[in-house]
Amino acid sequence: MKKSNSFCCYCLVMIFFTCFLASRSQLTSDFYKTTCPNVLSIVRKEVQNALKTEMRMAASLLRLHFHDCFVNGCDASILLDGSDGEKFAPPNKNSARGFEVVDRIKSSVESACSGVVSCADILAIAARDSVLLSGGPTWRVPLGRRDGLVANQSGATDGLPSPIEALDKIITKFANVGLNVTDVVSLSGGHTIGQARCITFSNRLSPPDSTMETSMMSDLQTSCPSNSDGNNTVALDRNSIDAFDNHYFQNLVNSKGLLSSDQILFSSDEATTTTKSLVQSYSTNSDLFKADFANSMIKMGNISPLTGSSGEIRKNCRVVNS
Repeated sequence: MKKSNSFCCYCLVMIFFTCFLASRSQLTSDFYKTTCPNVLSIVRKEVQNALKTEMRMAASLLRLHFHDCFVNGCDASILLDGSDGEKFAPPNKNSARGFEVVDRIKSSVESACSGVVSCADILAIAARDSVLLSGGPTWRVPLGRRDGLVANQSGATDGLPSPIEALDKIITKFANVGLNVTDVVSLSGGHTIGQARCITFSNRLSPPDSTMETSMMSDLQTSCPSNSDGNNTVALDRNSIDAFDNHYFQNLVNSKGLLSSDQILFSSDEATTTTKSLVQSYSTNSDLFKADFANSMIKMGNISPLTGSSGEIRKNCRVVNS
């Protein structure tokens, strides 16, 4: 009887271990090796073309992947059209962009391999290429995601981190999708490229935020007058607009973070025990930041992917298949 119990326990352990490995291996970097062998070069070419037209698009494509994965997992639900779509949730409305670039990428991929590559995987590849082509790190993108069938507007409204939220709330939202404090800080470093609308940091201009350096405050008050509509844009990473580097963290140390959610990583009371030391490390060690950023992007790209027979491979990233 004891031998039988031991054997059963062994079986259970092996079944669990096998299931664990299977769950970890659902996404693989060579997923399209035989079905669409040129997908990486096709996406890279289209991203390059987009950045030649507008370098800011690198940040926009990176942000699409981020905002997709935080809602329903990495299922390309942010790309779906419709009044109830995620793209029309407050965190994305009038700010999420790059949809036309994704359309062009999808069209080129479909021409080579029809009905094979998901829009979710295209977002993941395009985000990696956007970072790399901006001078940032590269990584092997795990692939094999499938596309979701529904958008989740309320999930985008409630689940995406806000530029005016307290640090503990931001950390909680990351934890809700399986990401930790290191991921909070390293992924925030994506703000080393791109621009932000005045409305996203107007809360720091009036009354003046004491954690913002005075000359920066003066410049921003000129760029974002109180009587404007708030849609003017300024660089997220002051004095280093399009280069993917650790300058963003140097700015935080020098009270030059743009968004409240940026500067609180260094200046808030809570940061002392959570994020401040990482900001300091990244500000002096670019290699550490880039390595952690790449690891965090892989983790983020693994948030609840649809695989196997779940979801579908959309023909058009904006609508589910008929």
